[in-house]
Amino acid sequence: MADEHAHDHDELDETPEPKVVGEEPDLSKGTARPITVVGNPVLHHECRDVTAFDADLAALVDDMFVSMYAAEGVGLAANQIGVDLKVFVYDCPDDEGVRHIGHVVNPVLEELPAGRRTLDDSPEGCLSVPTAYQDLARPDYAAVTGQDKHGNPIRVEGTGFFARCLQHETDHLYGYLYIDRLSKRDRKDALRQMADGTPKYATVPND
Repeated sequence: MADEHAHDHDELDETPEPKVVGEEPDLSKGTARPITVVGNPVLHHECRDVTAFDADLAALVDDMFVSMYAAEGVGLAANQIGVDLKVFVYDCPDDEGVRHIGHVVNPVLEELPAGRRTLDDSPEGCLSVPTAYQDLARPDYAAVTGQDKHGNPIRVEGTGFFARCLQHETDHLYGYLYIDRLSKRDRKDALRQMADGTPKYATVPND
């Protein structure tokens, strides 16, 4: 997921360090990979469940964190670097300024009770739809269950912008881009923005 607030970062430099939930990754371990973009087949079908919690999975998570930071994103799904597995990583603030860092393997989005379905209509962007943003209404609370890279069960919940990130990344792993949830007009506009823009990071050209 793209950071819709990227242009605000310079203005926030004087604020105190935010509270952090999770551990910062060791970026010496990973290698940045180029980002797949809309139209690449790996983005448009459900990814495979992870069944091997091994060194290869740990290395994938390392690469995903480095790739996400290289593209200045706040979340990244494995298929966004061409890997057909249900894994995503995140380093994303919520609306209270708390910074959430982590990864989820085989995520499943919890169904929300009706009382928690308060929609937040805010701009959303995606590293796989570079330079494009559109407003999209999503619930302002989300929780996913899954596993960590060692196979341990985990549950991650978030509000505001972080809730949007959790929903966005889980969508990726089931074959949906955020533009698939837009009206035809807004989807067309997002693709026009992408066509007119130039991404600041390496992407995989579609054949």
